[in-house]
Amino acid sequence: MTKDNFIMLPTVDFCFKELMQNSKVRKGFISALLNLSPDEVEDTILLPTLLQRDSADDKQGIMDVRVLLKNGTQMNMEMQVKYFEYWDERALFYLSKMFDSQIHKGESYEKLQKCIHVSILDFIHFPNDKECYRRIHFRDDKTSDLYSDKMELQILELKKLPPELKTSEDVLAWMRFFSGKSREEFQTMAKTNEYLDEAYNTLLNLSADEKKRLEYEAREKALKDYNTQISSAEKRGLKAGEEVGRKDGIRIGKELGVQEARQVFKLYMQGRSQEEIADLCDISIDNVKQILE
Repeated sequence: MTKDNFIMLPTVDFCFKELMQNSKVRKGFISALLNLSPDEVEDTILLPTLLQRDSADDKQGIMDVRVLLKNGTQMNMEMQVKYFEYWDERALFYLSKMFDSQIHKGESYEKLQKCIHVSILDFIHFPNDKECYRRIHFRDDKTSDLYSDKMELQILELKKLPPELKTSEDVLAWMRFFSGKSREEFQTMAKTNEYLDEAYNTLLNLSADEKKRLEYEAREKALKDYNTQISSAEKRGLKAGEEVGRKDGIRIGKELGVQEARQVFKLYMQGRSQEEIADLCDISIDNVKQILE
């Protein structure tokens, strides 16, 4: 991509966070997540992304984008580019911390409002189906009745988006936008509604800001370096595993050979014929002869 044609990609978390700083972009995306008209979404407020700890030993929680809606609902939206082995546990940790942080000692549970964790994943998290967008709640295993809507997980798998969108669901249009790779793609999607148009223009402004671009490129490089290190570690681990496996194979082979020889001699001392020994040990007569010799 030439310098003049450069545009930031929303899948880089730095860019996603910057997009969400725009209140109109935020409103459009949140209305899609909540399946509401943008007019029904009241003003949203960005909250501190650093979650409080009850003690110095507690794990610190740092969110990507944390939003408070006028009705008290809180949302945490996170962009993740590469596969993360314990993503489910991470999402539950942040959802629980967000829910817990609403009240303090002595306050009533009545104050607790709905919390939603949104995972925007640029990798396939659920490989056994084609669903690219799902909402998850606490439900009764037997009746499937909703237990509580106070905690909700939303998972958007960008890699599962179908080539052609056959639905008017706004959230899928936003997923398509986040998956964009060129100015042309973003420009085409911007024509579909005013909120995606705002997002596209925000991308243009961010990409033209030299300071923001340097921050973006530094983050992009850090992600690439991390992925390279992980890939290198996996290759070293595989090579080491193969070497250990080879040595273990030789050792196991020797152990099995000794055990087999003992069994052959035991049967031979019992007066069994070579044919019987071969049959009982499931080896060839030639191997029986070789062991006995």
